[in-house]
Amino acid sequence: MNVLITTVKEIFGLFVEDGSYALAIVVWLLLAAWAVPHLVGPSWRAPLLFAGLLLILCESTLRSARQHGKR
Repeated sequence: MNVLITTVKEIFGLFVEDGSYALAIVVWLLLAAWAVPHLVGPSWRAPLLFAGLLLILCESTLRSARQHGKR
């Protein structure tokens, strides 16, 4: 049973290294799909989606850099 659990964790780790980063992206995509169309016009939807994803990436990169700097 331990082999199965370890295998599943390893496969999951291949696709998701940082769980909070993946969760933030999923939440932003859901928010962008649900709320953004009601708040902004069609010409601003793509730039707003891009800006949100860029901010999430920057935050994750800074958090990772701080963690590696402490080591």
